[in-house]
This record gives sequence, C-alpha cells and structure tokens, in this order.
Amino acid sequence: MTENLADKIITFNRQLHYSGKLPEGFQVLNPFLQNPETMLVMEAFYRKYYNDTRRRKFIIGINPSRHGAGVTGIPFTDTKRLESVCGITMHSAHTHEVSSWFIYDMIAAYGGANEFYSRFYINSPFPLAIIRKTREGNWLNANYYDDNSLFEMVKGFMIASLKKHIEIGVDTSEVYILGKKNADFIRKLNKEEKLFDRITVLEHPRYIQQYKSKEKQLYIDKYLLAFGE
Repeated sequence: MTENLADKIITFNRQLHYSGKLPEGFQVLNPFLQNPETMLVMEAFYRKYYNDTRRRKFIIGINPSRHGAGVTGIPFTDTKRLESVCGITMHSAHTHEVSSWFIYDMIAAYGGANEFYSRFYINSPFPLAIIRKTREGNWLNANYYDDNSLFEMVKGFMIASLKKHIEIGVDTSEVYILGKKNADFIRKLNKEEKLFDRITVLEHPRYIQQYKSKEKQLYIDKYLLAFGE
C-alpha cells in the first residue's frame, strides 16, 4: 500500500532531532518532545488535510516561532487558528501568533483550509524553534540566519531537512520562500545542492503584520497572484 503524505510528514516530525552544535546563548526547542499533546494535534492536522498522495507546492518559512509551530507543531498555526479554522483543539496551550493571523487570512482568501492545504505544504529549512538569550537573561525567538556561526552550524541539518521535505512529495519546479533574507540563504543552499528549479520570494507574514498591516490586502493579493489564483 502506498504511503500517503500524512504518514510521511508525521514520520518526519516524529524523527525530528537536532544534535549538532550551537553557538553560546542559543537553544533549539523541539515541541514534539516537550509537550505530548503537540504530537497528537500535529497528527490530527496532517491526517485531516494530507491523507492522500497528491504532490504539493512547497512554501518555505524561516524556522518555527515558539508561539506558533513551536507549540502546535504545524507551521504558521497558533492554537487560536488551529481551533477556529482547522477544528482541532489544543488543551495544554493557548497561543496567538502574528504570522499565523496573516497566513490564515490569506488561506481564507484562497478558498479555505481544505482547498489551500490540498495544494500547498508549508515547512521550514530548520524545522525546529530557535531561541537566544538576551543580556538581561530573557529568551527570545531567533532566526537561523541571525548569527553567521549559527547558520554554519545548522547548515548541514537544513540541507538534510529540505531533502527530506522533497522526498515527502513536494513539487520542486517552483518553490515559494517567505522573507527576503531567508531567500538569500536558501538561494545559497540551492546553488550548492540544486534542490529547486525556480524560487519565488514573498514578504514574510510577520513583516507584513508588523510593518505593513494597513496594506495587508495588497500582500494577500500578491500571495494569491504568485500562487496562480
């Protein structure tokens, strides 16, 4: 029997583990190890939307935030959208994440979650949350490219992760990358590894929500145009 996408994605997430080095002051959070319910809601999500063998277009984020996928295990999906849009309740955590807000408004404009997820798969080159310690001793979200030594340490893991996403069954003829700086780094990896034929860059949802919220509809239209809708 052919393994469907849900099985492949769930297996990928179950096996996620970063054991490489990190610069001082950085940590990696694995939501699947830190909260048993994360595994349950993640499985429910992929069984609901990816229980088939259809090839998906690939949307690439940066790395999960600790309030979005760092809690739910589902890219750009906080617990609020997980329940209100996807109909999956998470009892052990309650999160609101600004990027999730934009993504799900865009998904609504596309035609809803069923329609969108039947055609697209979202994940990250570094699929676990990264946090860094401030001088005051607080922990904040970090991006894999925030520190050159961090990028060099996680680069091999990122390439391996992207190759596993491709094995899951994504269309490599065109890939959509969220965030211009993210795209610069993915282009470097793509030049070395020849993973994708064409790269289309879109503004990152967090940037749109924080700095361009008054023009939000323009960016939603830009996403839909890029997706061919």
